[in-house]
Formats: sequence, structure tokens, C-alpha cells
Amino acid sequence: MSRTQSRTSVSIPAAAVSTRKRGKCMSRRSGQTPKLEIKNGMYTFRYRKDIAGLEERKQVREVIGPVKSMTKSAAEMHIKEYMVKSGINTVDAKIPSVLTFRHAVKNYREVFAPDALMASTLSVANVHLKTHLEPDWNDTPIAHIDIERVNDWARKKRREEKLSWTTIKNILRTMQRVLSCSSKTNEPPFSLKGLVIPQKDKMAMALEAEDAASYSWEDTQKIVQEVRKLDLDDARKQRYATLFLLAAASGLRCSELFALRMDDLDFRENSIRVDESLDRLRNVGPPKNVKAKRPVRLLDIEGKKAMRALKAYVKDRLQNPRAFVFVSRQGTPLAACQVLREALHPALKVAGLVKSGMHGFRRGTNLRWQLAGLQPVVLQKQMGHSSAAMSAHYSKTKNISLAQVQAAFSRQNGPQLVVL
Repeated sequence: MSRTQSRTSVSIPAAAVSTRKRGKCMSRRSGQTPKLEIKNGMYTFRYRKDIAGLEERKQVREVIGPVKSMTKSAAEMHIKEYMVKSGINTVDAKIPSVLTFRHAVKNYREVFAPDALMASTLSVANVHLKTHLEPDWNDTPIAHIDIERVNDWARKKRREEKLSWTTIKNILRTMQRVLSCSSKTNEPPFSLKGLVIPQKDKMAMALEAEDAASYSWEDTQKIVQEVRKLDLDDARKQRYATLFLLAAASGLRCSELFALRMDDLDFRENSIRVDESLDRLRNVGPPKNVKAKRPVRLLDIEGKKAMRALKAYVKDRLQNPRAFVFVSRQGTPLAACQVLREALHPALKVAGLVKSGMHGFRRGTNLRWQLAGLQPVVLQKQMGHSSAAMSAHYSKTKNISLAQVQAAFSRQNGPQLVVL
């Protein structure tokens, strides 16, 4: 190489090299460097457009305007402006992938879900997909799904369909799982940390968490009293009364309560074994998570009362160890909707308590044990929570009665002698 050639190569700026490389890279996509044409007295140009989900590109012709009304240079400038505004042949241009969200869903349902998910999880995911995700995202290239588009979609759902942010986040978690199982890195293309929730909505969500129904042991006594007055046969009254007492004493999820079998009960040790759960389709399977598989010790006064009521309810059915504890008249596990419709909601209305589901008993149990001074690690074990933080989250309620506060202080300070 000559000295002149060497000087020439060294004098080229790095930015210019980078630009040349980019230009060379983009020039390989033939058909996207349009030339000015005249057709029927009009300035026109043609280019090839990428279509999501298709390998072949579509040829598009755009009309600029009459030849008589503009110069050739003005028409060429219009072409350049059009290509820039369309995001074509620029450094930031995104070429639509052949794979769209529809392909990711197909892979999720046919390849990933059958082995990786429980039936109940897939059932919920399918509701999210069919109702919200597939109608809006099916034809969107996977490469074009980012947090900006997700935020636009979330705002639209919130504005037009009045969905809560909790529901929106749950739907987006399903979307993340669908996309990650089709990704080479097994990671979704966006993070929920980038989800923009207005501050006023964040405040409303925090207040809603504090207002979540939490039924104390005293509330449960009222509920049971009203259940015994309902227009139901004696068998159903006893079933629901026992169910609510056990729910308030043990803190079990309703899916765990409905899956209890006779051999899960240990009346000698006042203990209940949780190793199964009932899903939304009323199929019995494993518990919600690893921590949910546990023994629950009912050693306080409330727990012992509930176990005595449970023993009176099951009677001689203990001889059939694999029989379900709580069953319908058809002998099948209970359905949550039936329990709410027949017993809980009517009893709550008469008792003057906030209308909610079976989870209100679980929150009340968590709070009672926490106020009783149960250590966080023991509380987490009893509740079957995945973390101690979740147990603490359950106590974010302002529904703490004066009696509960006084009882907590008396346990903390112990009996005291007042000297006059």
C-alpha cells in the first residue's frame, strides 16, 4: 500500500465509516430506494413495503402530484420526506418479523402450556387471550411489541373498557409468558416496571387494598348465626357453618378447603394437611405453589373450636379416608359460586358486613395471628405464602377493631396489678 493510500484511509472519520456501513446494509434491501416516475401526467414512485407475517414484500405506488404543478426536484424531495416519515430506510427502521403474536400464542398453547402449566392456570390464560389479547395483538409482529405500545394498549383498555389496573397487569403477565416461551432468551420484550399508571390510580389501588374485606373471628360468629337462619335444609346449614368456621380458624384458601379429604384431618393434633387444591374447573391437583403444601396447626382457642365443630360435622365419614370433607348433594366438591350465592352473601347482607368472597376469612386469620404475636416465619408457614412479604401485605387493612387492638396490647403487656 502506498503512503498516499495510507493517508487517505486514515483521514476517513469513524462516523463516515459507520454511515457507509449502514448505507451498504440498507442498500441490500432492493425495492426500497424508489425513483421518480411520470405516469399519466403525474409524478409517482414505487417501493416495496414489508407486510407483517409475510416473507414477500408488497409493491406500492404513491402519487405525488401533477407534473405541471411542481418541479422535478420538488417531487424528488417529496419522495425523501415520505420515506423518512414512513420510517423506511432509516437507521431506526424496524422490519416486520414473519412471526406475529398469533404464532407465539400457537406455540404457547400447543408446545409450552401442556407440560408447563396447570389446567387452572391455562384456563385463566385462555380467558385473557381470547377476550383481550388475541383481538388486539394477533397480527402485530413480535419485533414491534415494546413497552410504548403496551402502555398505549393499557390506557385504551382502562379508558374504554374500564378495566382495573390489577386486571390489566394480570393480562400483561399472560402476554409476557406467551412471548417469553417463543423467545430465544426466554425473556419477554417488555417489563411491567415500565407500565405507566397514573398517580391518582396508584392511590386508589392502595386505598382499595386497605379496604379489602377482612372477617375477624367475631365477624365469623355473626355470619354463622345468620347462616343457621337461612332458608336452607339442615344439612346445608351445618355444611356452610362448619366451612366458614374452619376458613376463619385456619386461613385456608377456598380451593384448599374444597379439596380437603378425610385423611387430611388430624383431630388428635388439631392439625390439617394441605397437599391438594381445586382449580376453577373443579379438578383436583397440586397446591398453588411449593409453600402451599403444608400442615396447618390450629392450636389457639379459635382453632380448637373450629376443629370440634368439624369433628361433629364429619362424624362417621372418617371411615372413608379419601372422601372429600365438604361436598355438594351430588357428592362432588363444592363450587365457590354456589357457596357465595346460597350462604355467604345472604348471611353477610343480614349481618351488615362488607360483601366479599371467601378470601375475607383468610385475611382475617392472617391479621389475627399477626396481632397474636406469631413470628413472621411461622405466620408464612401457616398461611402457605410464597414469602413473608406476602403475609405482611395481607395485613394492610384498616378494618382492625378496637377489641383486636386491646387484645393485642393485653397479650403484649400481660396481666397487671393496679395499686390504688
